[in-house]
Amino acid sequence: MQISDADRRILRQMMAEPGLSVADLAERAGVTAATCWRRIERLREAGVLRGEHAVINWHALGWEVEVSLRFTLDKTDPRAFDEFTIAAREVPEVIEIQSFLGSTDMRLQIIARDMAHYQEIYRKRILTLPHIAELDALMLVSTIKSSAELAL
Repeated sequence: MQISDADRRILRQMMAEPGLSVADLAERAGVTAATCWRRIERLREAGVLRGEHAVINWHALGWEVEVSLRFTLDKTDPRAFDEFTIAAREVPEVIEIQSFLGSTDMRLQIIARDMAHYQEIYRKRILTLPHIAELDALMLVSTIKSSAELAL
């Protein structure tokens, strides 16, 4: 999809401050509110805007531990990826699931209240996931940058 300079200005403002009203967004992007609304709807219909969501600070809610688990699956079973993914979706503490090409097949991002809670999740829910050949854990120490913004 081709986007105009006005579309770019609207998207930049949406990324910079997602909670802006259409009127405020239009003012900052230099278009009328009606034009802004129409352009946003067109961007949604084209799949450029996939939705709006709240970004939750899990640490502020008492979820102190975040771990990235990297899995290599036993690919001798052709259903391995599907069965692993279905089972991983059932773990409430999994906040992200990604699949990869390369030595890592899947990555799960896990949150827990504390280390005891993480150990419980790991032993009861993670180690019981199907088709695990190898597992590597990376505990998050700090987030240096977290952004989906790109220069438009």
